[in-house]
Amino acid sequence: MGTGTGEVREAGFVTAETAVVLPVLVLLIGVLVWGVLVGAAQVRCVDAAREAARAAARGDPREQVLDVARRTAPRNASVAVSESGDTVLVRVSAVSRAPGGLGALLSLPVGATAVAAREPGDQAVSRSGAVR
Repeated sequence: MGTGTGEVREAGFVTAETAVVLPVLVLLIGVLVWGVLVGAAQVRCVDAAREAARAAARGDPREQVLDVARRTAPRNASVAVSESGDTVLVRVSAVSRAPGGLGALLSLPVGATAVAAREPGDQAVSRSGAVR
């Protein structure tokens, strides 16, 4: 059997270890949440580019194509639509910011590009919005 002093010393180690490990666990959970948010923003960019390219390939008006992309894309995303011959290219890009006060410091660019062939018989929309 040991003396009472050894037991008191060991009880303090558990408190010290918890004090060191707990902030690390909170930081790890924060990084994991941030990673999920970045992944979700990337998926939204992919969906927005795909939906807008599909709408442009159908021959929808340019404003409607941009509206489709903006509804699906992350907030404050930029959308670019270009046409080349019988294909339409849509590029959606955004910045995924971390939640809280570190948002500006921990931000990553996300984006996606989608290309679609024009559907047969569609009416192509020029840059000015006129049907050609």
